[in-house]
Amino acid sequence: MVFYAYHGVFDYEREHGQRFYVDVELGTDMKEAGELDDLNFAVDYTTVYKKVKEIAETYRCKLLESLASNISDELLKFDRIDSVTVRIRKPAVPIPGQIDYVQLEVTRRR
Repeated sequence: MVFYAYHGVFDYEREHGQRFYVDVELGTDMKEAGELDDLNFAVDYTTVYKKVKEIAETYRCKLLESLASNISDELLKFDRIDSVTVRIRKPAVPIPGQIDYVQLEVTRRR
């Protein structure tokens, strides 16, 4: 997922924004959904995407750790999600040197 958002330690990062790349891995019991082929027993990926988008584009965090924590905490509120891994990549980082991006990964379980 790619979002234009306003996160960063420095004021100019939160004023001008940039793209953030978010990957989400969900742990869930897929037995019923797999056997019944019924969305009512599965995680609705559209709803997950909308929640991640809302958090990424609405919140303004200084740290990627805060953003990843907010996303994982909200996704764990979904009934069928037992664990969440959130990876966030930030390509434009104010670090001297040649760096393609920084990446943070957070895993949370119920």
